[in-house]
Amino acid sequence: MARQRPIENRESKIENFFLLMKPFGWFTNAVRMREIIGVLWRNGFDGFLQKIRPPSGLLRRITPKPRSHHSLWERIRVTLEELGPTFVKFGQILSMRPDAFPEPLIVELQKLQASVTPQPFEEMAPVLQSGINGEDPGEVFSEFDRTPVASASVAQVYYATLRNGGRRVAVKIQRPGIRKKITSDFEILRWLAQQAHQRIEALQPYNLPEIVDELGRGLDEELDFRVEAHNVSFFLERNKDREHVTAPRAHHALSSETVLVMDLAEGTKIRDIEPGSPLARAAAANGATSLFHQILVDGFFHADPHAGNVLIQPGGCVCFLDWGLVGQLTRHMRYTLVDLFEAFLSGDSAQVVRVAMDLERTTTTYPDIRRMEREILYALRETFDPVSGKGEIGRAMLRLLHIFGENGIEIAQDYALVAKAVYTIEETGTRLDPAFSLSASFMPAVKKLIARRRDPKTLLQNFRRTFLAGFSRMQELPAELHRVLRLLESGRATINFQHKGLEDMDDVLNSASNKLTVGLIIAAMIIGSSIIIATKIPPLVGDSMSLLGIVGYALSGLLGLWIVFNILRHK
Repeated sequence: MARQRPIENRESKIENFFLLMKPFGWFTNAVRMREIIGVLWRNGFDGFLQKIRPPSGLLRRITPKPRSHHSLWERIRVTLEELGPTFVKFGQILSMRPDAFPEPLIVELQKLQASVTPQPFEEMAPVLQSGINGEDPGEVFSEFDRTPVASASVAQVYYATLRNGGRRVAVKIQRPGIRKKITSDFEILRWLAQQAHQRIEALQPYNLPEIVDELGRGLDEELDFRVEAHNVSFFLERNKDREHVTAPRAHHALSSETVLVMDLAEGTKIRDIEPGSPLARAAAANGATSLFHQILVDGFFHADPHAGNVLIQPGGCVCFLDWGLVGQLTRHMRYTLVDLFEAFLSGDSAQVVRVAMDLERTTTTYPDIRRMEREILYALRETFDPVSGKGEIGRAMLRLLHIFGENGIEIAQDYALVAKAVYTIEETGTRLDPAFSLSASFMPAVKKLIARRRDPKTLLQNFRRTFLAGFSRMQELPAELHRVLRLLESGRATINFQHKGLEDMDDVLNSASNKLTVGLIIAAMIIGSSIIIATKIPPLVGDSMSLLGIVGYALSGLLGLWIVFNILRHK
């Protein structure tokens, strides 16, 4: 995704998202933790809860009967929706990982929508004023409709009119306190992910803690509306087909981290257009053609073009909304993607595997090539027919990326965003035009990129660039070898070791040291109480028993019984 951001102290903000839960830190989130556990239990994940061992007191107090009439994938989606904005965003980020998760889960997560009750404008007004540099909204806007036209998990959208110029705009205002709420939920989510990764062997290949870290980075960007303003401006600068594709212009001078002011986009929602009508067919073709031009030619694309993020204007012009999530591909990544498309459309599973090896970032195990070819052939038979060109290309791409992930090929996230965008635009295009053909839409962009790739001038430039880079490295090689030899000679070379599987050691050491400390305190209290009783220090009970000594024995006994009970309880 695009990460260029005009933001100071960005590292410190991200750092706040990655605070680990401290020992017994769940006490500070006890109410929210209880609510989360209740939702998980109610949706049939009682077995999961037993394995991750949440605080026993919370689990013991909430035992609603689980309901399991939905499929597993549906129950995951419903659970995330019930848990609120942070978990909905978590599910949406999971939907961008078709290489790691099964295609039915990815398809179900695509449906995630957060149903959020609008907050009164009185609560939003302080955020609006601080977001427009502290100016009085009445001096910036001549009209401001206080009734929100859209209410999402992170922000609410209002219509207004600028006092300067009279232009109609849409004002996106971040919900007050949402960052604090998301940070709190993220702390619990990270704890759950760590527990699941450590205690449930079947989930370890998914590396949930790493995915949660990725969620933190995505949430940090989503909570800064300047990122979206930058993205939409970047797209408009490169958009050469304004007759068929557009986006609302951002007003940077009035936008900030918590407020985004954009031109009001006029148009018809997809659900209000008659499928198969001339307008619908034109919109489907324009949207798909533009998306593939963004992906393959520009290398910068809208990564979430679902029906809610698209407006259809007169003549079938497509207006893309919500540029908070975008993908970015280098030239080499685009060339590799075209190779994958060509192999995929021809049904050549062996070539698909060869291209997949170029897609990888890292690989932990060398993949079984023959197995991958068989799985790819089976996936193509189920989702796409190379002979007739009929089928679901988007769903087939999700299946292919999952096959790559299962075989140890870790791909860059932007490839997964491509698969998500293709699947979404195909679903949207088919809704508009039942006869919609995705392959016909991306062929112009494919041909343009292939022509650019094979252009003699481009080939010469690439050769010159490669030669100069290689020659530069050859010049640096003697100095690098000399530096390594000097390090070895001086004894300053170091080897770093990374320990894995020791995640529980900190908790174990804390528990053991706590019990040992209490044991020493008990021993000291017993010895001290014995001395007090032997010396008959007043006040006395009867003629010889010191009251302080008796109290010391009693406290020692209670603490000793507590330690024994705690040890037996945890076996």
